[in-house]
Amino acid sequence: MSFLGIGGNQSTPAGGVNRDKIEMATEQLDMITDVYNRLVESCHAKCISPRYSEGDLNKGESVCIDRCVAKFFEVNKKVGEKLQSLGPGAGGGAGGSAFGSL
Repeated sequence: MSFLGIGGNQSTPAGGVNRDKIEMATEQLDMITDVYNRLVESCHAKCISPRYSEGDLNKGESVCIDRCVAKFFEVNKKVGEKLQSLGPGAGGGAGGSAFGSL
């Protein structure tokens, strides 16, 4: 099996690239990048003081980051499950959680 339709795929011209698969992969990458950026912004604002006094995270900041990330993924999972239960038209075609398959 070839990655993104490059190689042995019969539906593309010899040596061609399956544009639909590349477009879908690009959209998925954009979606996951957006979720990651929102995660970083949200947890950084909640857990890290704007005045950096040390080069490393202290214990309180580390625990806060761990909890924030866990809650973020749990909520993302629940929202994805809810959107899937509502039907294919409810999530804007996204198909659920950005990290539902991880």
